[in-house]
Amino acid sequence: MSAKTLPPLDTQQVLWFRRQLRSWSKQHFRDFPWRKTTDPYKIFIAEFLLQKTAAATAAPIYEILLDRYPTLADLSAARVEEIAEIMDPLGLFFRSQRLYDSAQQLQTQFGGQIPSSETELLQLPGVGIYTARSICTNAFGQTKAVLDTNVARIIERFFGVRGERVKSRCKILWGLAQQIAPQKETSRWNLTLLDFGAGVCTAQKPRCDECPLRKRCQSLRSN
Repeated sequence: MSAKTLPPLDTQQVLWFRRQLRSWSKQHFRDFPWRKTTDPYKIFIAEFLLQKTAAATAAPIYEILLDRYPTLADLSAARVEEIAEIMDPLGLFFRSQRLYDSAQQLQTQFGGQIPSSETELLQLPGVGIYTARSICTNAFGQTKAVLDTNVARIIERFFGVRGERVKSRCKILWGLAQQIAPQKETSRWNLTLLDFGAGVCTAQKPRCDECPLRKRCQSLRSN
């Protein structure tokens, strides 16, 4: 099915999809330090580190950064070389520079506070729509869905749709992610999808035999 001809999703199918994944999440929700806080600064740091990086890889760097720079004021006073040294195991030096630049801008433009507005967050260097919406949801409890390759893969497979080649820019998939997301506990829901995509509905060799969605998965039916 082409994304351009996508009809509205069946409400009962969406509700069933949510129930199955919520049930699965009770036993498989992953434990990371940034999932135990709603502090905007800590969420901001976590989301920066998680860009193109596995959560387990980012976790120790997250702890070191927060220990060294417990507040935004501390981070903005640091030298970019110091930040880069801590983040070096993650690669992508430009990310250290963008984190530093964002800290400076937060101090000068936003009074040393992490803004709760998606529009304002998108003004920061290195903050794209996924990162901005994750901060809004995880730190400020807003009902904003997120979309990365994991979430896109789950949606495409289960609902039998096909988004554009660059998933992060596909407006149809973003719209579907928002349509599927519940109005309550959206943060937990977004994280559940990330866990499910990383552990079950993987890009290579998905674990379909233990998937709670297998009875209604359009991809599994077509294969």
